[in-house]
Amino acid sequence: MSLKFLHTADWHIGQLFHEYDRSYEHQQFLNWLVQLLQTQQIDVLLISGDIFDISNPSAQSIRMFYTFLNQATTANPGLQIIITAGNHDSASRLEAPKPLLQSSNVHIIGLVEKDPEGNIDYEKLIIPIHDAAGNTKIHCLAIPFLRMGDYPALPDSANPYTEGVTALYNEAFKYAEQKKQDGQSIIAMGHLHTHHAEITDLDKTERLIMGGVECIPATAFHPDIKYVALGHIHKAQKIGGKEHIRYSGSPLPMSFSELNYKHQIIIFELDQEISNLESVEIPLFVPLQRVPLSHQPLHEVIALLEQLPQKDSTPETTPYLEVRVLLEGPEPALRHKIETALAGKKVKLAKIDVKYPASTHEAQEFITPEKLNELQPVDVFGKTYQSRYNSEVPTEILQLFQQVAQEINQAAE
Repeated sequence: MSLKFLHTADWHIGQLFHEYDRSYEHQQFLNWLVQLLQTQQIDVLLISGDIFDISNPSAQSIRMFYTFLNQATTANPGLQIIITAGNHDSASRLEAPKPLLQSSNVHIIGLVEKDPEGNIDYEKLIIPIHDAAGNTKIHCLAIPFLRMGDYPALPDSANPYTEGVTALYNEAFKYAEQKKQDGQSIIAMGHLHTHHAEITDLDKTERLIMGGVECIPATAFHPDIKYVALGHIHKAQKIGGKEHIRYSGSPLPMSFSELNYKHQIIIFELDQEISNLESVEIPLFVPLQRVPLSHQPLHEVIALLEQLPQKDSTPETTPYLEVRVLLEGPEPALRHKIETALAGKKVKLAKIDVKYPASTHEAQEFITPEKLNELQPVDVFGKTYQSRYNSEVPTEILQLFQQVAQEINQAAE
């Protein structure tokens, strides 16, 4: 008899979206997930890291998470939940209630424990998954986000991280294989960045922490692992052309680049092999809105903003707004003008994206060290201004800059 799984990750409970609290969105997602676990009759819930957005989450965020666990296990008495820590989570903090939760079939793995000789305790990284009769059917390699010191240190390694993490997964698989009996399978979880993963804008700025050398190849996961439930990259996708190696993606939009992106969770069944694998779209609880769709001059943008609908009685679902403006030069009162146009409108101003006309220079000037030494501060300021706004520095601004530079020189003397 097959077991039915649901794979999700990267909840980031407590996250702010351009300084706006997202508690409503996270609560709606968790409510939706509790219902889906019931209607789909899920046997096992896999959560692959980054439960919280920060390592020291607020009391409200913690309460939201544990309320979800209580509701999910109460509504589905046979549900088994396996949670691994992500890079945003505090591994020890996440594991703190572990003894209490295990009695409810909730397993949390945050730390990679070692014996006094420094050997990894693989027994504690492998969670048995049972059928309705209580028989072990599957062994889960519940691997959390691996920090330096967690994975094996290999001598003469060209890439200590990649090779060390790969070695850990290989050793964990061998350990589980020794435990595996006829009719049993092995799956794995991970919170990491794989080679060729398609990343979002937020992934570019936040996830690539080691200049790309932290990428793990799909070959790190043994071919006999039936499913690999990944977290860390926010865009849902399969890796290495393998249907069974997948990121579920984040449940909520993380940036305006995800304006037309459908967030999802993954459901599949597993007996001896994977079957009925499908993605289920997550409702968008607070929409993203972009006005205009492409950058336009300020007076045109203001006219469009003034046409937006007025506020109503449902502030929780008010869309987040990104305003795109094309400017010829600095506009000190830009935000005030936009906020004035948006007064009373049904939007939350989250971001103003400003673009300037492209430079007409055919090639950038190459400056030698000798030339750089000859440049005065006003020259550097002028070149920077020209590069950004594609125009000469206005006289009044140039005078102010020279005045400030003179005052600094006098103070230095």
